[in-house]
Amino acid sequence: MKQEKRIKMFKDVFAPKPGEKVLFMVDIPHDDVKDNEMWKDRREMAWEWYHIFTEMGNKLDFNVDILEFEATGMHNAIIPKDIIDVARKSNLLIAMTEYSASSSLIKICDAKDTITRGASLPQVERRMEETAFRADYTKVKKYAIAIEKMLNDAVGAEVSFSTGDNLYMDLRNRIAKSDTGECIKTGQGINFPSGEGYIAPYEAASDEIDKFGESKTEGIWPVSYDGELVKYIIKNNKIVEIVGDGEKAEEMREFFAENKTRMNVAELGIGCNPKAVITGNVLEDEKVGLHIAYGMSSHIGGKVDSDMHLDTCYSKGCPVEGTTLTLINEDGTKTELIRDAMLRYELLK
Repeated sequence: MKQEKRIKMFKDVFAPKPGEKVLFMVDIPHDDVKDNEMWKDRREMAWEWYHIFTEMGNKLDFNVDILEFEATGMHNAIIPKDIIDVARKSNLLIAMTEYSASSSLIKICDAKDTITRGASLPQVERRMEETAFRADYTKVKKYAIAIEKMLNDAVGAEVSFSTGDNLYMDLRNRIAKSDTGECIKTGQGINFPSGEGYIAPYEAASDEIDKFGESKTEGIWPVSYDGELVKYIIKNNKIVEIVGDGEKAEEMREFFAENKTRMNVAELGIGCNPKAVITGNVLEDEKVGLHIAYGMSSHIGGKVDSDMHLDTCYSKGCPVEGTTLTLINEDGTKTELIRDAMLRYELLK
């Protein structure tokens, strides 16, 4: 992407203003958290963006700084308090990290007394400047808001997978949100590249179970790990059993046993960025279409705190595809939002 197009993108998406403090956040390898070539390039990319913002700041009278911190080693693990304390003093945060900082960043932006807006770019790649970054974000915003409304009108979602498995997700008593690609107002927190509507499924927390009962989220959730198919048996919005005889299945049994909050079904997301492509990079893959996450949901409107949040993507071209997604609306009607593993954009116009 040429320099002038980068500058236009930065102004369109982030709109830095005179007097503001802009902070780039970059995680760095250490100890057992080993470096890799794409991570090295991401750090170089962050410094390139930092220098462009610095030049913009000299002209528009805003300040720019960069903060390097030791990587957490796990997506959406809690970032240390001293790092958060520095971050919350900035007006605009741009986190270009190896391990997703989205959950911590969103909580900063959502805080009652916040002065901050921010964008999380976990595992961002330079090549995205030629794909998802190039989307028409006026359309992306319209699609994301339309999906948000559809999710808010629904009480459940039926998902069918290419493996022949099915999962029902209970969407009662939750408020959907959208990631529109707009990060210009205090309190806005986005992933970038952007484009999705998402919701935390109903988890039947102690303060709501008397009124709404147990969660109806149940079924089989298949996940492919480098060719090894593992199936999660879901009941009451939790992973209650792991089916599989391979090494990864056993590894995941140990992983969930370490912290049972990880077993929470945390998110139903539907990406809507027409320029996003499937490459195996979750940051961009999830903007193509269906994705489901486990772990923490409190940062997106759910009730469960955890030490992580991890998405798996199911669009056309993924190892396992979500062949259909049908929303069950409050009035009893149904809306097939995904067909043949592809988002039906015609429903969003």
